[in-house]
Amino acid sequence: MSSRVLRKLGLQRDKELTPPACLQDDPSDTEADFSNSGGAKKKQLNVNRYDLLNQQSHSESEVKEDDDHETASSLNAHDGICGGGGGGRKKKKKKRKSGKFVTHARSSEDNIEDEVERCVREVNALVGAASDDAAAGAASAAALPPGGASTRRGLLSIEHRTLNPNNELRRIFGTKIFQNEQVKKRGRSRSHLKSTWLVTPKDNWPQVGKPGLSMKLLETKNGIHYFAYEHSVNYQQVQLRFLDAVESLNPDNIVAIINTHPYHVDALLQLSELCRLSEDLPMAAELVERALYCLECAQHVAFSIATGQCRLDYRRQENRALYIALFKHMIYVGSRACYRTALEFCKLLLSLDPESDPLAAILAIDFYALRSQEYEWLIRLAEEWESSRNLSQLPNFAYSLAVAHFQLNNVETANTLLQKALVMFPGVLPLLLSKCGTQTDARVSSSTFFSCASETQSKSLTQLEIMYVARCYHVWKESELLPWLERNVHAALDMVDAGDPSVAEYLQYRTKRYPAAPRNIHRHIILSDIKEVPSIFEQDMQSPVLSFDPLPPHDSINVYMRTVRIRTYENDNALSVFFRSFMPNFVFNQVASDEAGEEAGGEGSSGGVDLRRSVASLLDAMRDLLSNIHMPDVPGDGDAEDDPDSDEAAW
Repeated sequence: MSSRVLRKLGLQRDKELTPPACLQDDPSDTEADFSNSGGAKKKQLNVNRYDLLNQQSHSESEVKEDDDHETASSLNAHDGICGGGGGGRKKKKKKRKSGKFVTHARSSEDNIEDEVERCVREVNALVGAASDDAAAGAASAAALPPGGASTRRGLLSIEHRTLNPNNELRRIFGTKIFQNEQVKKRGRSRSHLKSTWLVTPKDNWPQVGKPGLSMKLLETKNGIHYFAYEHSVNYQQVQLRFLDAVESLNPDNIVAIINTHPYHVDALLQLSELCRLSEDLPMAAELVERALYCLECAQHVAFSIATGQCRLDYRRQENRALYIALFKHMIYVGSRACYRTALEFCKLLLSLDPESDPLAAILAIDFYALRSQEYEWLIRLAEEWESSRNLSQLPNFAYSLAVAHFQLNNVETANTLLQKALVMFPGVLPLLLSKCGTQTDARVSSSTFFSCASETQSKSLTQLEIMYVARCYHVWKESELLPWLERNVHAALDMVDAGDPSVAEYLQYRTKRYPAAPRNIHRHIILSDIKEVPSIFEQDMQSPVLSFDPLPPHDSINVYMRTVRIRTYENDNALSVFFRSFMPNFVFNQVASDEAGEEAGGEGSSGGVDLRRSVASLLDAMRDLLSNIHMPDVPGDGDAEDDPDSDEAAW
């Protein structure tokens, strides 16, 4: 019993207290020792010292329930040693447990709850207007047809616990594999890092502090909140240094920026790409996670990643870092076989701008849905978005939707969808069979409908088919899917042989559609880094492709206006490279444009003439130099021995 408890009971006189009567030789000495304290004190001593626990609040008594059981057991053991009548104590203990508390003192737990309620009220006061608009927008959007904003918010809602890949690994492999790692991290864990939902900060990361990133709420329409990142003045200066470092093509300059500013997002993304190229994938993934951690720490208090009601305009240069970081983190998480976690990040990426989809996340979301066995969700997405997005026109959704129905034992629907996909996109079958290592029968191998399909379609459609097969061929390696595919291939060939009108209709459809892939698909190909997919770019894509901001939009809202140095010598011929070694400012394409201007009689003809004259003079000088160069007649060894005195003749 501590002195503080004794003071509350009025029993601080420790010198006057004696051991219990059962431990004394004379049981009658107890009353003699306590007789000096008076009647009142003697009456207090009859109260059990452990009744002080009754003065605590009900919430704290529940927390200390185990301590009460230990106290009761020790008390019973003590009474058993003393040999006295312990029935009174036990009866009193039961009475205290069964009694009702009329009044309760306010405990620390209640104070914590009041503090939490106060913080919630402050947050509601800050974003009260936005919340009211969100509620009004949700009520007005409830009557929208399928495919509207309210339906999409339901489809793209995210559970926070599914954003941690370790939770999925524990569910797959069990918790034992993480016990040793947790024991190692327990001793060196630091609590100064802020907890976030997107990533789990590591112990060796520095403090975030104030990197200069912030987010503001632009407007709220129909329950959708539009946000934008902002860069401070100091962050803009660091960003300009980073752009200079990228143009210098020296990785050491980027590392120097990270050493002084460890949470500069674009520098982390660029260095992550360098680590990936050097095959240091763990470091590349960690740098992306650090960038995501900084971006989440800078988010607005009303920015919710779980509801799918927050939007970021990709045209704004400051917002693109979150898109790029989320996409790369999704790829790294998916490479660890955490497909459910990758699906949640893909849904989050799509929810930021579901209309334009700047990184074409729709091309990968079906793969992660199938691998995580979210078949019903994928079917719901295809049904509700078909009217507005025409998902059936994509090869990945045409085949993946049939697989989802087959996995749910909807065999008839699955057969219809797969036969339609085979007739609409026949170029997928040869690539898929080759990737899976499956040999076909004579009828399928001799059919030109599948083997020559790539010759009658555009390159952009072939690009989509190659990307789907390179990403999803693992799905088709299941033992039940290949026989099902074989049966439907023969059914599709029967439709072709019978002259089904849908075959000609789909052929005309393939030749007219997919003229050229948009920029978001090109960004998806660049960031996915699938080696089998060829990079087919438009003619106007002359700017260098940067991994931290690949292919910016044409209507980009830029804060950092810099002149881009176009290196045209990468595809020049040997003559152009030779001229550039003498004249670094020489541009071979400029000669052709000047010649065209001279023939048309337009402006710039004089410049073309001067340039041709300089080139002609350079060529004449080179001819004179080559004509005047004579190799010396070096005599042989035999000649030198025959005429040793003729040294001048040899030179």
